[in-house]
Amino acid sequence: MSVLLLNATYEPLRIISWQRAICLWFDDRVDVLEVHHDRSLRSSGGEEFPHPVVVRLRNRVNVPFRRGEVPITRRALVARDGGECQKVGCSNRGTTIDHLVPRSRGGAHEWHNVALMCTAHNNEKADRTLEQLGWSLKKRPSVPDPHALLLGRVSVHPLWAAWLPQHVVDRVPAA
Repeated sequence: MSVLLLNATYEPLRIISWQRAICLWFDDRVDVLEVHHDRSLRSSGGEEFPHPVVVRLRNRVNVPFRRGEVPITRRALVARDGGECQKVGCSNRGTTIDHLVPRSRGGAHEWHNVALMCTAHNNEKADRTLEQLGWSLKKRPSVPDPHALLLGRVSVHPLWAAWLPQHVVDRVPAA
């Protein structure tokens, strides 16, 4: 079961495991804001603890990219593109990052010029453009919402809704 980690300013930071949340709680680094009402955790010594759902850091951490653009990483690209090859008609997993306008032709390494592709289509495309091959993409590349990247493929727990922006809660299926 996943736990939503909030910054000291109540800004959503990331999703962590319940084990990590318990460790942070025992280290007095977080406050538990929401718990499962129908679940609890039991230690080997027989003690019972509430199962956290939302925790907040006691000390603020600096997240530099939230003020500007999200950095392009493989993990962020997989979250944005749903882990699928973006060529229309392909149902394979996207395992490589493709520059739509190849870097060898002056294409920039930016969100609007990268897409996830399977190895076969990335190799076939090589240093050509989509127009040269007559290909199209499943969706237009864009800068992702940092909150949507936060969740990735994790389903939203109902108790998280109060701590996340509404547009993110609406897009992600409930647990």
